[in-house]
Amino acid sequence: SSLKVVITTFNEEVNVAECIESVLFADEILLVDSFSKDRTVEIAGRYPVTILQREYFGSAAQKNWALDRVKHDWVLIIDADERVPEALAREILSTLAEEPTVNGFYIRRENVFIDEVIRHSGWSTDKVVRLFRRDKGRYPNRRVHADLEIEGAVPVLRNPFLHYTFRTFDQYFPKFLNYAQWGAAQAFRDGRKAGVVELVFRPWWRFVRSYFVQGGILDGTHGFVVCSLQAFGVFLKYARLWEYRIRAARGEDLALPAFDDSEDTWKRPEAEG
Repeated sequence: SSLKVVITTFNEEVNVAECIESVLFADEILLVDSFSKDRTVEIAGRYPVTILQREYFGSAAQKNWALDRVKHDWVLIIDADERVPEALAREILSTLAEEPTVNGFYIRRENVFIDEVIRHSGWSTDKVVRLFRRDKGRYPNRRVHADLEIEGAVPVLRNPFLHYTFRTFDQYFPKFLNYAQWGAAQAFRDGRKAGVVELVFRPWWRFVRSYFVQGGILDGTHGFVVCSLQAFGVFLKYARLWEYRIRAARGEDLALPAFDDSEDTWKRPEAEG
């Protein structure tokens, strides 16, 4: 079975080379870039990679757009801050060589936060469907946290891939703020509300769950920082949603992040390679 890797990027000059080098075992690599302003495209161009550029409407829309341009049997989707270790690469190739009858596989992620693998904090059970038959998987049209929709049983591969979440806070906070805004915009679009209950108890519960219930306390200082940031992210999302509701009530035209509504009337174009 043939395999094509899809990588999505925006301003990933720090990550893109190592990411590509970790997936050179694939038959082809497609990189979809959101008009990066740094050297991402220049660096990627040094490798045997097909590079396409498209405006970013969200992770799901970007990946679905890439899937429309794949003709290989199987697809492996990874982000620029992820790496496929050699053990996982060998397992993927041997698994596909056996002509599996399932439509996809979960792959576990080991998440690295500022040079430390986070073993708990709600991250220990992190697994995602990233290896799948290209005509059997589709992402729901959501701005954030869109999990692949796929039919049938989905087994888990033994070996994980590495997810280098953030190496510094300078990297972290711009994405942190973007995700809060995107999450609030999605919640606003879904008609959700934000009041005292959401602003107080949802962040509180997120910290309690990740730090105590899910064992973040066992990750030491890294765990405390990760769980605190997760809780603050929940607060910021609902604070933004609260702001959007007030501004909408007074008739203000909100400049919300754009969504790709074309997914609602999707028709598959001819594959391009």
